[in-house]
Amino acid sequence: MSANATAAARIVPGVVSAPSNGERSHRRLMLALYTVAIAINLAIFIYGFDYYKLSAMDRPFSPKHHLLRPSGTIGIYLGFLGVALFLGIFLYPLRKHWPWLATIGSTRHWLDIHILMGLTAPFIIAFHSTLKFRGIAGMAFWIMFAVSASGVVGRYLYGQIPRKVTTAELSMKELHEMQEQLGQQLSAQNLLPEADLRALLKLPNEQWVKRLPIVIAIPYMIALDMLRMFRVARLRRHALRGVALLSTVAGFLPTRHRELERAIQAASAEASLSKRILFLSRSQKVFHMWHVVHKPFSYAFAVLAVIHIALQFVLGYF
Repeated sequence: MSANATAAARIVPGVVSAPSNGERSHRRLMLALYTVAIAINLAIFIYGFDYYKLSAMDRPFSPKHHLLRPSGTIGIYLGFLGVALFLGIFLYPLRKHWPWLATIGSTRHWLDIHILMGLTAPFIIAFHSTLKFRGIAGMAFWIMFAVSASGVVGRYLYGQIPRKVTTAELSMKELHEMQEQLGQQLSAQNLLPEADLRALLKLPNEQWVKRLPIVIAIPYMIALDMLRMFRVARLRRHALRGVALLSTVAGFLPTRHRELERAIQAASAEASLSKRILFLSRSQKVFHMWHVVHKPFSYAFAVLAVIHIALQFVLGYF
């Protein structure tokens, strides 16, 4: 890999070079946490399925009622876990205001954990409420569900705005310098067919993108990302034959050909960066709009959750 490409990789981690040890450890941690979250929710669903499908009139007669009802042995701990996740979710925005917290870990890693908790909490709270969404608790659940869904969109938009290791946004000059470095690396390789490279790097006209309505621009960006996976697979297929082609699942998995993978990574990074630059103004605009919507819904959920918990104490359910 050239010095220019290495410099580019340092500007935006993970674009060209292999992830660092710290990044690999974070990915393994996130994989473990997602596995645990899915396993817990799946276990509760399987165990309580015959109870959750009962009507409200029949549930008191189920042998699992004293365990799974909101104030039951399992139900109450699910409520506590939901509250803990809820409090953890708000650590991410508080991190920006508490200097001592800002020194722990990176913003991107905090955001990944913030999203994990945001995705897990609605399911835990749903099981705590025994999949019955009524009154204040029901309103809080649906608001939190909307917050979680919007959080996935926000994470995608965050990833579309290139940043330095410090999470500060790159200037347009830095982006074009990085694009030029990747272009030089691509022109130096002779492993990838020119026609396939042109197809991978093909993007719509800049003026056409600027005229796109926001509601169409974001799905179009996602479609381009998905299409890039198929175009990268086609690059591999043209360089592979027989068993090697089968072992990579028709080019969708990396090969053991180091030079080929370096060239493919550079091509994919160039295509990804070009798309980000093209849609940068749109991504930034939607990301700022998303903040305006996401925060009020988060605070509304917080208020409803506090009211719900306070009522349970007043009514003597604890």
